[in-house]
Amino acid sequence: MAAPAAALAQDPAAPILRIRGLAKSYGATRVLGGVDLDVPRGAIVALLGRSGSGKTTLLQLIAGLQEPDGGSLHIDGTDMQGVAAFDRPVNMMFQSYALFPHMSVADNIAYGLKARGMPRAGRQQLVDWALDLVRLEGLARRRPDQLSGGQRQRVALARCLVMKPAVLLLDEPLAALDRGLRADVQRELVGIQRRVGTTFIIVTHDQEEAMALSDFIAVMEQGNIVQFGAPREVYERPCSAFVAGFLGSINLFDGALTPAGPGRLQLRCDDGPLLHLGAAAPGNAGHQDARLRVGVRPERVAVERTATGMDNDFPGVLDSLSFVGNLSHAVVRLAGGRTLQATLMNLAGAAAGALRPGDTVHAGFAPEAIVVLPA
Repeated sequence: MAAPAAALAQDPAAPILRIRGLAKSYGATRVLGGVDLDVPRGAIVALLGRSGSGKTTLLQLIAGLQEPDGGSLHIDGTDMQGVAAFDRPVNMMFQSYALFPHMSVADNIAYGLKARGMPRAGRQQLVDWALDLVRLEGLARRRPDQLSGGQRQRVALARCLVMKPAVLLLDEPLAALDRGLRADVQRELVGIQRRVGTTFIIVTHDQEEAMALSDFIAVMEQGNIVQFGAPREVYERPCSAFVAGFLGSINLFDGALTPAGPGRLQLRCDDGPLLHLGAAAPGNAGHQDARLRVGVRPERVAVERTATGMDNDFPGVLDSLSFVGNLSHAVVRLAGGRTLQATLMNLAGAAAGALRPGDTVHAGFAPEAIVVLPA
């Protein structure tokens, strides 16, 4: 029997946010198709997906800015059906930050507290706490146009956190920052969340940002959450070819299974290569000639001038080699025309530094690098 709402609210192990069958359409266009989601208390969860996948709509439904067509949404054990946005224990930080240009930093932060009727002394105490939290103590009297992009982002964050929400919703919070600043602000954002313990739900379409920021990732596709898990779990064990390709790059192979000795299988790929699956072979793969799709991440592919010595080793020609600082991205064209992507570390004496496009090379990977993907 389901626990009553009051019991859920008192249980620290219960999800802070519980969503079941949440649906939303605009006319004949279905935006959310019955979303289920449990958000752990005190975690950072990234909603990750392409434009139009339903991320922002889901965020707005949690905030109460829109009403769902069906399903349920509980925050800290309380049903949010019919609860107005301003009465929900959530706050939302918008991509534009939406700061009041004519107000000082302190007044921007205090705005919500003042609107709720908190006395001046109490407001000042909380504003001082928030300024210290985001390291803006000496900038309380400045206006937003006197701040850098990173500082404005911290003011917007402080304005949300000063309200002490159970859940903070962040819609593309770093999109307005240049790339050089984003990495620093990512670290600051995580550090602040760890200090206050507030649950963060962050909408982003940036895969690297999602993995760097979050404890859990919810990958969305066509209005549904198709996989939920820790970043490493979702990256290394994707539930589908879509997730595998969306969360990073991957080399995909389709083919038919063939026996390769006791307990071992090979995959005869449609475009030529024969892969040794080894322990990667699924236990329920079925009979010979069963169809299978597998993938190999580029960082698991070695590229050498001579044979790599790995079970899966293929001669080819280096099509391209792109230097990107500590890494190089290589594309190897195999004899049958297929290309393999490889990510190589630029270490002293490493192979990448000696390779040139047009070189004859070998690309190889171990059976353990192969990820079996559902059909």
